[in-house]
Amino acid sequence: MAEQKSAKDLFRSAYENRYTWDTAFPGFSADIELKQGDEVYTGKVQVKPDMTVEVSGVEDEQVKESIYTQMRDVITHRKRGNFEQAHGKNEFSLGETDTTGAMEILVKGDAMGSNYKIRGTEICQVSRVMGRVAFTIDTHESVNTGEGYIASRYDAIFRNPQTNEVTNELQFEDDYEKIGNYYIMTHQVVRSHEQGKQTTTEFKYSNVKLLEPAVV
Repeated sequence: MAEQKSAKDLFRSAYENRYTWDTAFPGFSADIELKQGDEVYTGKVQVKPDMTVEVSGVEDEQVKESIYTQMRDVITHRKRGNFEQAHGKNEFSLGETDTTGAMEILVKGDAMGSNYKIRGTEICQVSRVMGRVAFTIDTHESVNTGEGYIASRYDAIFRNPQTNEVTNELQFEDDYEKIGNYYIMTHQVVRSHEQGKQTTTEFKYSNVKLLEPAVV
């Protein structure tokens, strides 16, 4: 039981070391420029205090959806979560330690079949199976904000869980700036390798402003 407890404690430390926005987060607005190949699209994005996202000024529906999805993914990692609510029912055990010093954390009871690797007090790998898709996300670089870490260079590999065939590879590079009391993404480059086709998509956020709290 001691090993199980230590695995849980190690994972909890890394989980609680992620940088998240606090309950006073006011939301923000920004101008967005999306660049893919020779195509450039501009618009505006607003993230409300309740973490809902609005994209405006983008006429192409597919591009609008792409910006919305990207921002939703970013926000998912900035939301503050309760460890016991998220993982309290799971059983944790230690697996192998790889050549980089990353330690495997094996999880029993997780609905998505998640396993992790931690290095120090950072989660450096997430591995999951969700229906017909399996994916592994590896973090290579992160930003230490003093209030937790943010992954800044990472990649995701998607596989068919039945055949283990790689269906897509994504590489991410993210930049953050401190606006007021909060770190907010200002730039992201995504390189996709799918079925022999390579695509680079760039998201630039400028004129980032925190929203004023509503006067009650």
